[in-house]
Amino acid sequence: MRVAVLGATGTIGRALVPALAIEHEVTAISRSGSTPVAERVTPRALDASDRDALRGVLDGVDVVYHLVHSLGAANFEERDRLVADAVAGAAADAGVWRIVYLGGLGDDAESLSPHLRSRAETGIRLEQGPVPVTTLRAAMIVGAGSAAFETIVALVERLPGMICPRWVSVATQPVAVDDVVRYLVEIPTVEEAAGQRLDVGGPEVMTYREMLERIARLLGRRPLIVEVPALAPRLSSLWLYLVTPVQASVARPLVQGMRYPTVVRDDRIRAWLPFQPMPFEAAVRAALATRAR
Repeated sequence: MRVAVLGATGTIGRALVPALAIEHEVTAISRSGSTPVAERVTPRALDASDRDALRGVLDGVDVVYHLVHSLGAANFEERDRLVADAVAGAAADAGVWRIVYLGGLGDDAESLSPHLRSRAETGIRLEQGPVPVTTLRAAMIVGAGSAAFETIVALVERLPGMICPRWVSVATQPVAVDDVVRYLVEIPTVEEAAGQRLDVGGPEVMTYREMLERIARLLGRRPLIVEVPALAPRLSSLWLYLVTPVQASVARPLVQGMRYPTVVRDDRIRAWLPFQPMPFEAAVRAALATRAR
């Protein structure tokens, strides 16, 4: 097939592009166009909110992967809406037959954080176009460069003790970046997945506290973790900003989203694409090895 990856230089895009290029012709789209030139990979630099520019690039493309998320921008919700509308329109104009969108688990909560609300709205806006959309919803992705994962690792590496809000006791189901990439690569071959929202996750459900403790053991650390009844999301994000490499503008919406359980409730994708997801600690070891390189 001919495929296009929007957000090709992000954490997922950098892993997805070479995986797709094993069998397909790939147009790697980003603002900078800095994806390395490789066999079957054509980098393109453009603004994903520019429908006319997108239409020209998507001409002849079969599948579009939407990995763009403007987290960190002051107006990230508005930016995400503009991009989703442009992608849906340009894909229809160019005759694309499938859009694959990577969204987030937890976006069906009754009261959403801005981060989760934006992820959910992006999927809805893509679905309003005529091109069938397959949405894969994931919790924290365990991989080098993932903002949530890098935040957790930095806390463990830099702090001997932590005063944490109650969100550390919320359940989540992290998934390895390699497994997410495999789902993304293979899902266009599943006809039944067109027009569906599907949950993807690793084999283990845990709390954020358990995640912190297990990563700490792998790093040979034993931080003291104390939970407190209340710690405002703004204070939490500023605290994270002081001790992690993640910008406050990124940390704040991430922390707000951690108040909601992010656990797989619909596992139909496991029947369509049956493979054993990577255990959490194996995924962490692989991510730490990548960071070290």
